[in-house]
Amino acid sequence: MACRLVDSMALFNGPHHNFARTQKIASHCSPGILQVKGEILFQKKIKRQNYLLPVKRAAILRAIAVPAAPPSSSADSAEYRKQLSESYGFEQIGEPLPDNVRLKDVVESLPKEVFEINDVKAWKSVLVSVASYSLGLVMIAKAPWYLLPLAWAWTGTAITGFFVIGHDCAHKSFSRNKLVEDIVGTLAFMPLIYPYEPWRFKHDQHHAKTNMLEEDTAWHPVWKEEFDSAPLLRKAIIYGYGPFRPWMSIAHWLLWHFDLKKFRPNEVKRVKISLACVFAFMFIGWPLIIYKTGILGWVKFWLMPWLGYHFWMSTFTMVHHTAPHIPFKSSEEWNAAQAQLNGTVHCAYPQWIEILCHDINVHIPHHISPRIPSYNLRAAHKSLQENWGKHLNEASWNWRLMKTIMTICHVYNKEENYVAFDRLNKEDSYPITFLKKVMPDLA
Repeated sequence: MACRLVDSMALFNGPHHNFARTQKIASHCSPGILQVKGEILFQKKIKRQNYLLPVKRAAILRAIAVPAAPPSSSADSAEYRKQLSESYGFEQIGEPLPDNVRLKDVVESLPKEVFEINDVKAWKSVLVSVASYSLGLVMIAKAPWYLLPLAWAWTGTAITGFFVIGHDCAHKSFSRNKLVEDIVGTLAFMPLIYPYEPWRFKHDQHHAKTNMLEEDTAWHPVWKEEFDSAPLLRKAIIYGYGPFRPWMSIAHWLLWHFDLKKFRPNEVKRVKISLACVFAFMFIGWPLIIYKTGILGWVKFWLMPWLGYHFWMSTFTMVHHTAPHIPFKSSEEWNAAQAQLNGTVHCAYPQWIEILCHDINVHIPHHISPRIPSYNLRAAHKSLQENWGKHLNEASWNWRLMKTIMTICHVYNKEENYVAFDRLNKEDSYPITFLKKVMPDLA
């Protein structure tokens, strides 16, 4: 059941009706427009493919999503995206990328220096992570019980930096020496109990197939067929993609990286080596921690920071590629440039998080080319803003953004991108309606 929860996918073929929403602006219909001013919805006369939608003015008590194409006027289209940005918690929702733009065109627009590996900067990032993690362990040891959550938050964020270092190693953007990258990547992942090679193989597929239905190995929308399959599974999916979503990477980690059957024969040998390293840490490191500090010490010094790491792992990943206006597409419709430039989100976090996590959330250039080292991502992003700025999705982390993802981005629908759980089964969707009530709507 848990495996199906992570891999949830079933095509939604239901009819497309207008629907009432209690939020300011409801789920985005793609392509579509929703303009709400007070309690009046204006549906403008616009062209959509080969027919016209008539002019219509409707007084409503709640916002209603209308499947309609964005107006051809650039001014209206900009206003439309501005309203969606405000509703979803974004600073900017990017203008669609022209179909004739290739990913190669975007890569070639970047300055060559952003691809250059700098050994001093690379090892400086290692020093920052080791120092910040060591400080975190001291904080945990010295902090009174009521300050432990702050110490855990710092330490969990610091070891997320270890993941980013291993992440650069996997993308060959840490060192010019492949053996050094494999050693550093394996060591960086070991405290996280993350097998380096299995993750690398699956993560490469995520980059090659970003936001492609079925093929992408990161977050997926839920398939309606699975959502409807069994009450127990449905409830597990609702909780997993609702209140537990900031820790869903734990299920992904467990189900994707330890099963040898998920890898090609030529990958299995390297996978086994990584698994051996992880199990060695578990069978040697954990007993040493328990011997020195006891079971409660293992919880304090390892488990709680590890849960903090997974909070960031889940949050970063879902924010990077999940929004009501960002579609998942079949392999036949998928376009690499649109997925990597127009379907990836840049999200700014507080400065201390950006430093400890080595700018991993400057994420659009990383998807344009994974070979860009983390310390060059900001320079690459500046170049993208200069050359492709109107197409970028940008945000600063806020509660409204998280609320949008956790309460709307659920079941796959080709026309609307996502359908929220509570639209399909309100009775079982109490966790979602609860989140809508209690999560702040601050942006």
